[in-house]
Amino acid sequence: MADDAVYVNFAEGLKRMMNNPKLYVKLLAKFKDGTNTDALEAAAEAQDLEKILGEAHTLKGLAANLSLSELASQCLELEARAKAGAVDPAQVGRVKAAFAATLAEIDKVAAENG
Repeated sequence: MADDAVYVNFAEGLKRMMNNPKLYVKLLAKFKDGTNTDALEAAAEAQDLEKILGEAHTLKGLAANLSLSELASQCLELEARAKAGAVDPAQVGRVKAAFAATLAEIDKVAAENG
């Protein structure tokens, strides 16, 4: 992940939420409280490509809809690798790292806009 990675694209997310910052922060909080990478990690440990694909796809969709840019990007890459049948454990690690950084950024966004 690059140092200039965007974890929460607030301006884009706000547009998606009809310029309603309270709604966007509320949805970010729901994402933070209701989403994890446990199933993805378990699928990766079991080397279950189909499950990895499904989990990466779901997480990518959630992230993209909320403008969680880096997480969506890392999940897209993992999804592509799973489709190709060659999941690199390092890519799973990058998804986990992006997820953790995204959660930290959500806390900052909530504090600034909540």
